[in-house]
Amino acid sequence: MNIGKFTTIICLLAFVAINVVIISSSVADDSQPKVGYGRGGRMSGSSKSARSDEPIQPISINYDYNRAKVELGKKLFFEPRLSKSGWITCNSCHNLSTGGADNLPSSIGHKWFLGPINSPTVLNAKFNLAQFWDGRAKDLKEQAGGPIANPLEMGSNHELAVSVLQSIPEYVQWFSEIYGLEEMYGGEEINIDQVTDAIAAFEETLITPNSRFDLWLKDYDDSISDSEKEGYYLFKEKGCIACHNGVGVGGSSYQKFGMAKPYDKDTHTLGRYNVTKSEKDKYIFKVPLLRNIELTAPYFHDASTWDLSEAVNIMAEYQLGSKLTDDETGKIVEFLRTLTGDQPSVIFPILPPSTSTTPEPNRN
Repeated sequence: MNIGKFTTIICLLAFVAINVVIISSSVADDSQPKVGYGRGGRMSGSSKSARSDEPIQPISINYDYNRAKVELGKKLFFEPRLSKSGWITCNSCHNLSTGGADNLPSSIGHKWFLGPINSPTVLNAKFNLAQFWDGRAKDLKEQAGGPIANPLEMGSNHELAVSVLQSIPEYVQWFSEIYGLEEMYGGEEINIDQVTDAIAAFEETLITPNSRFDLWLKDYDDSISDSEKEGYYLFKEKGCIACHNGVGVGGSSYQKFGMAKPYDKDTHTLGRYNVTKSEKDKYIFKVPLLRNIELTAPYFHDASTWDLSEAVNIMAEYQLGSKLTDDETGKIVEFLRTLTGDQPSVIFPILPPSTSTTPEPNRN
């Protein structure tokens, strides 16, 4: 056998041996969760978890969206000219730097009016069955149109807001590119339906995956402590899980505030009754999401407490009819803090300038 043939045989044998090792390693690793990196650099498993039947489920990351529409929606979310004063934006009440809320008992609106209710977070709002505390908007698109025309919030109206955008060539171009205005509407006219659709598209991307609890759900056992696990077991055992479940850890049902004991801290806000006018819906509200709850004080529709421990005790008393020990409350709070996920990384948009035909701000 000459040297050339001998070398070829040796190389072939080495190739076969390497592939056998690789295949064996792959088979051996099949029982381990496959590791990738989600937004924010944290690891996330992709194989089926042993905890997949838990009543709370992790947030999945989805990049299947219209990027141009989302980018337009982001500009509109930060666009102060949608308000009558040219000062208030969606971000004013749903601040992405502070958990998607404004951390105020009620938001400050046009002419410094104070809103009648605590603003819920916009983060993970896509997981709500409806929007607003009373569920009067069926989805994010319908919700986005409300504050613009509310005299106590942005103080404008839909016609004025659209005329502002229509006066700015860059907006006309962006809307035309995304919605095909000439083909669909016979002219390059922006309408409020497109405005709210774009804002909703952006808001649907405002999710907070990769919380420590989500990682635990994906079998990364060391992501939460034993005390935090005990808090989760208490959360289930005491009955909190009946309303606060699913991907959003809430947001999927309406419940009466004061199921076990009449809620006497606020008897004026009627909740779902304002939508249905049915007596049985008095004091019924959409169950809030608990993700990122440590970031969104004050709590409840009436902002009656700034303290998360007190909020847990109020829920136990008025909703479950039970009294928690200090140790139980502390452990449940520890668990709730594991629900804080990666916050959206949003680059502040540069907005196009007004023109000579853009309606001027009006603070009156």
